[in-house]
Amino acid sequence: MKVLLINGSPKARGCTYTALCEIAKELEKEKIEAEIFHIGNKPIIGCTACNNCFKTKSGKCVFDDDTVNVALEKAEEADGFIFGSPVHYASASGLITSFLDRFFYAGDCFQYKPGAAIVSCRRGGATAAFEQLNKYFTISNMPVVSSQYWNMVHGNTPEEVKQDLEGMQTMRTLGKNMAWLLKCIQAGKKAGILLPEKEPMAVTNFIR
Repeated sequence: MKVLLINGSPKARGCTYTALCEIAKELEKEKIEAEIFHIGNKPIIGCTACNNCFKTKSGKCVFDDDTVNVALEKAEEADGFIFGSPVHYASASGLITSFLDRFFYAGDCFQYKPGAAIVSCRRGGATAAFEQLNKYFTISNMPVVSSQYWNMVHGNTPEEVKQDLEGMQTMRTLGKNMAWLLKCIQAGKKAGILLPEKEPMAVTNFIR
């Protein structure tokens, strides 16, 4: 089993990375492969609703000059996902917001795979950013993995994040909970428990 951890910070090895590493260590203790993928620090175009991904059914985005499609290829092989972001103006970073809009719109491999979000902030705005990221899971039929507290760490540097003992413990607990749920899903499949049967999508517009 494998978990793909997405680092949505412009900094490859900053505070968000420090938190993701703490989760990855717990996953690996549970014999689950953990890969941290950095989305980079170059501009990522937002979704333009061209619907090319729907038309071609390719599972890829028409824009191919950034890291979205690279991550989508990795997502096909992943059994679970953790998305990390720094807090910018009480929101997830602009980079990961543009990234995830296209990642989830073009991708078709997320249903019934567990997902979790973590955020890193100096002081405030963490809960708003955390709530923003969780909405990607709850519109995608993904079980949401929780921890003993909201998934956040505080600190202005990686060294300060490591001093947030409760935050780091929350990351370790999240890793353990993700591993436990993945093993439960695997055991269910072996026992013959099928995924829920989906109904055809009912789309309702409010203005007629």
